[in-house]
Amino acid sequence: MTLAIETIDLVRTFKKRRGEYFKALDGVNLQVRPGEVFGLLGPNGAGKTTLIKILVTLLYPTSGRALVAGCDVVTESDRLRGLISMVSGGETSGYGILTVRENIWMFSQFYGMPSRLAKERIDGYLERFGLAADAKTKVNKLSTGMRQKMNIIRGFVTDPRILFLDEPTLGLDVHVAREVRAYIKEWMAENRDRNIMLTTHYMAEAEELCDRIAIVDNGRIIACDTPAALRATLGKGGSFTLSLTPAPADASLVERVPGVSGAFVAQTDGGAEGVLRFQLNDDTRLPEIFAAASQAGFTVREFSKRQPDLEDLFMKVVGRRLHEDE
Repeated sequence: MTLAIETIDLVRTFKKRRGEYFKALDGVNLQVRPGEVFGLLGPNGAGKTTLIKILVTLLYPTSGRALVAGCDVVTESDRLRGLISMVSGGETSGYGILTVRENIWMFSQFYGMPSRLAKERIDGYLERFGLAADAKTKVNKLSTGMRQKMNIIRGFVTDPRILFLDEPTLGLDVHVAREVRAYIKEWMAENRDRNIMLTTHYMAEAEELCDRIAIVDNGRIIACDTPAALRATLGKGGSFTLSLTPAPADASLVERVPGVSGAFVAQTDGGAEGVLRFQLNDDTRLPEIFAAASQAGFTVREFSKRQPDLEDLFMKVVGRRLHEDE
C-alpha cells in the first residue's frame, strides 16, 4: 500500500537573531493512509503550519524526508503540486479587483483545467455554497465569511488527490461551518482514494471529521490514533468542575491528589468564589479531593462531571489548553 503522506525523521530548523537556532520540527515520523481525513492538533507554535508548508512544497526540510502522494516534496515538487491543494482559514487570498468567479477561474487555470470542466465545476460549487448570486461581485466587496467560502471552493475545484485544510472554518458562522463540514464528508465519500489533512482549534470539528488525529507539541508528535482510542487512554475517570468558596489562588489544592492532571483555575468572582477544573483518572479518589478542600478551609458550592473528550486528552498530554489565551 502506497501511503498518502509519509514523513521520515523530518526536521526543520529556523535561524533566529544573534545566531540562535529554533527547531520547529524535531524528528517527525508520520504515516497517513489513503482515504483518511487526518487531523493535526496542537497549540500555536507547535509546528503544525511548518509541517503543512513542507508537505505542500512551500518550505524545504532541514533534514529527513517527506513523501506526499508518492512524490518526494523536494525532488518531485513540480509533479506533486498538480496533485494537491491547500486552503487556510482567515487568509486574504484572491485579487480584490477580480470577481468571485474570475478568482476561482484563474486558480483553475493555474492547474491547467480544461475550460468546459472548470466552468461546470465553478458553477456547481458556487451554487453548492450559496455564492451563485455573488459570482460577479468583486472580492474586495465580500464579507469575511463569503471570502472564506470562495477560498474553500478554490481548494476543491481542481479535485486534488490530497487537500490540506488549515483552520478552514476559522471566522465562519455556525451555519456556514456546518455546511463546510458536511461537504467535506460528501467529498471524501465520493472517492476513498482522496485524503484531507486538517488542522483545527475546534475539538468537536476534529471529532466529527477525522479518522485519526495526531497531537503535535514542540515540533514532535506526542500522540496519534483514532479519536475513540485517544479518549480511551484517559481511563474511566472524567473531567471535573468544583465551585469553591473562597476562590482558590491556584490549582495546588487538587494537584496533590494522585491521578489528577490538567488542573487549572477556570474563573474567579472577585475572590468570593472560584472554579477549579481538572481531570481525574479514578473516581474513587474524589473523597480525597473533597477532604483536601475542607481541610484547606474551602466550601464546595457545586460539583459536576462530564465524560472525557479530546480537550481533556489534550490537557493531559500537552499540559495546557489548546487555546493558550483562554
